[in-house]
Amino acid sequence: MWLTTLRSDGSPHTTPVWFFLRQNTFWIPSAEQNRKVRNLLDDPRVSLAVDGSSRDPWVAQGLGTIHHDVGEFGGPLRLFGEKYDGWDVADETPDGPRVLVSVPVTRWLLRPD
Repeated sequence: MWLTTLRSDGSPHTTPVWFFLRQNTFWIPSAEQNRKVRNLLDDPRVSLAVDGSSRDPWVAQGLGTIHHDVGEFGGPLRLFGEKYDGWDVADETPDGPRVLVSVPVTRWLLRPD
């Protein structure tokens, strides 16, 4: 999925992210130091695009919330492990402290039904 956040000057920052969608909320793991997380601290507005090159892309808007207490999200952590071949979202070894970003969808722009 592609996640777009806003820099402090209002310009967009778009980056590919791993995610899952449950009950109209996108969950996105990240290292705390990443640009997308720093952008969200200033402005929670985001846009999300899933497979924009397919015949049926999903595009949404929402407000991102940063969760620093990753260990308290056992369900989402387990789902990431299942979706991404056992990946441990909480592993700080590669990038330092981890966060989870939740983005409840406030508006669907495209969604195949």
